[in-house]
Amino acid sequence: MESNITITYKSKSNSFKIDELLFGNIKSAALGKKYELSVVFIGPKEMQKINLTYRNKDYATDILSFPLSETSGEIFICRQKADQKSKEYDREKLNFLYFLFIHGLVHLKGFEHGSRMDKEEEKFRKKFKI
Repeated sequence: MESNITITYKSKSNSFKIDELLFGNIKSAALGKKYELSVVFIGPKEMQKINLTYRNKDYATDILSFPLSETSGEIFICRQKADQKSKEYDREKLNFLYFLFIHGLVHLKGFEHGSRMDKEEEKFRKKFKI
């Protein structure tokens, strides 16, 4: 089934592969099948540049979401930062990556941090057992 998601690995730590079908299914559940999403895995240096350029924050973060239109968007994920942060949330690294992806998708839906966003994320975490 077509899910309109493109996943690119630009990071040097390509020893991992996420379940791309699961990513597509989560994306379709959260944003709809027609929503066009690009997910790019990048390293910390590139993430820091993007964060500085678009958010004026001079550090690498684990995830950034950018809506491009009502029907398309981009998510950048820094696996190294996500792996570090997984310990804070007491989650296995791959599980945290899916947890983080849901967070990014909910931002693309227009949610800001807070209880409404938490509830929306929880709905998808339950559905996909994340």
